Amino acid sequence: MLLSSLDQSTEGHRHRGAMHGHSPHHRQSTRTLPLKVGTRGSPLALWQTRHFLELITKVCPLLREVKAFEECVIATSGDKIQDKRLADIGGKGLFAKEIHEALLDGRVDFAVHSMKDLETELPPGIVLACALKREDSRDAIVTGPDCAGVDRDDPYACLPRGALIGTASVRRQSQLLHARPDLQVEIIRGSVQSRLSKVRAEGGPQASLLAIAGLKRLEMAHEAAVVLDAETMVPAACQGIVGVTVRADDVELRELLSAIEDGEAASVSAAERALLGSLDGSCRTPIGGHAQVMPDGQLLLTGLVARADGSFLLKRKLWGAKADAAAMGRELGESLRRDSPADIFG
Repeated sequence: MLLSSLDQSTEGHRHRGAMHGHSPHHRQSTRTLPLKVGTRGSPLALWQTRHFLELITKVCPLLREVKAFEECVIATSGDKIQDKRLADIGGKGLFAKEIHEALLDGRVDFAVHSMKDLETELPPGIVLACALKREDSRDAIVTGPDCAGVDRDDPYACLPRGALIGTASVRRQSQLLHARPDLQVEIIRGSVQSRLSKVRAEGGPQASLLAIAGLKRLEMAHEAAVVLDAETMVPAACQGIVGVTVRADDVELRELLSAIEDGEAASVSAAERALLGSLDGSCRTPIGGHAQVMPDGQLLLTGLVARADGSFLLKRKLWGAKADAAAMGRELGESLRRDSPADIFG
């Protein structure tokens, strides 16, 4: 950490506080407190932001003592429009657009995101400064009252024949329909809580799919009827990882954030984001990407591309060294693109 001194201006008085860093250069810096943290306003987004703040104040307890941070909730276009797929309104970057605008013009100093919602290519002037330890990356099925019981040997047995499934994710839709072409799909979006209420409502979809990470973080894991392993349902790239972005020229905050980055999350997210970048898929392209560090220290990367209707699905794996994570992602992405029908990426 480089920040060694800060100016705090609150309630008309000034308070000076020191942040003791470990840089060999140990530069002095003066900043105005509180540092502002941009976030979406959903319960899950707020949980992620407060988790980030907990981690960073553990690294430097003085930050907590001087009340160094302030949450800034920013409404995003992705949150405001709930009745359409993201692909139809501009892509998943709409979950970060307004937050990154606030970051670039100095209204906030950090931005906390579900990393799977970040664009593959960040806006000029913004960098991904750290990845936090990954929560469970898998998807879960949540069901309404009229769904069947759970069959350990068939993860989709809880879904009645011809059931209506609510999801806005073409990745989930394609894998679901590939396995169960009898199912029907309709769009539902919104917070975890709102999607659960739609599944429970009369006349709503009979089931939906959610990231188990979000359910766990909100202490709602009991809502999952079935948790799908990553072979059955390849997760979204970076699912379960919280990422923090800052301005590219803010060297001090970048160094501060390096103290809380999780090395394994950094490796797997580098592989998965490189896979996405190589495929250059839009929100209309079903793409799955999942990397994991194996017991021998090697990285195993799984990639998937499909048609939204499930009529085509290609899944491949690649092993390699963690140090080669980004190169692995590019290699696997190029392989999947080369052997997939051109219309998938249209």
